[in-house]
Amino acid sequence: MIVGKTIQIFLPDANPRSVKIAEITSRTVQAILIPRTKLDYIFAREELNNVGVYLLIGNPDEDVKPLLYIGEAEDCKIRLKQHNASKDFWNYAIAIISKTHYFTKTHIKFLESFMYQEAKRINRYKLENSTNPTMPYVSESMTADLMDNFDTIKILVSTLGFPVFDEIKTEQKADLLYCKGKDAHATGQLTDEGFLVFSGSKCNLKEANTLPPWATKMRRRLIEEKILQVKDTVIEFASDHLFDSPSAAATAVLARNANGWIEWRYKNRKTLDEVKRQIKV
Repeated sequence: MIVGKTIQIFLPDANPRSVKIAEITSRTVQAILIPRTKLDYIFAREELNNVGVYLLIGNPDEDVKPLLYIGEAEDCKIRLKQHNASKDFWNYAIAIISKTHYFTKTHIKFLESFMYQEAKRINRYKLENSTNPTMPYVSESMTADLMDNFDTIKILVSTLGFPVFDEIKTEQKADLLYCKGKDAHATGQLTDEGFLVFSGSKCNLKEANTLPPWATKMRRRLIEEKILQVKDTVIEFASDHLFDSPSAAATAVLARNANGWIEWRYKNRKTLDEVKRQIKV
């Protein structure tokens, strides 16, 4: 049974593009979204004078995946000041604190390590941590409490626009789509977030003259990030990858300019366009 959540987002300066303080109204954990340009504003407030974990998030144009750093601090304000001076890649920070000052050093070390492991497993973001945070020993009862805290953190971070810990949801196998051409043979699925191409899918190696420059750049970056691997006469997906659109996915697979709504077909040969866009009312 799905149980709804009531989430309160407070805008302390009444600006929807500025600092946001989010919480589930029945819980004590708060997630504070901080644009880097608003650090002076949040530093003048009291919220970050607190023990917590934090995420630094950036999305440089050259990277296939957004960048992510996960850390912990006994004073979030001091640590974010340090990162502002030493790390260039990030545009946003999310500080996770307890509004009742419940978290201890052990709590945040546990959450830092677990959040790192989850972000790495789900693989939506490229982690910038140089080492894997160490997991401290905690009792069974404390672990249960901290996992409950993590469930809250997961919801709040995603609500603020960063699905760091969200599994990429797929539908039933009957909804699989296929894209074929020359040496290419890919399998994928339309999701709520974009178009997911599955691991093992094969792309054409030779790029056509009609391949747009942005697509050439995208394929190169996917190879550099080891999401695509060159194998003999094809390029193969080494892991699942979520594209913004069916056309971006088809263009990457076919190595030419492609309309994904027509190139992706179901097992019965109907196009994605026929099934999803030509709906008779």
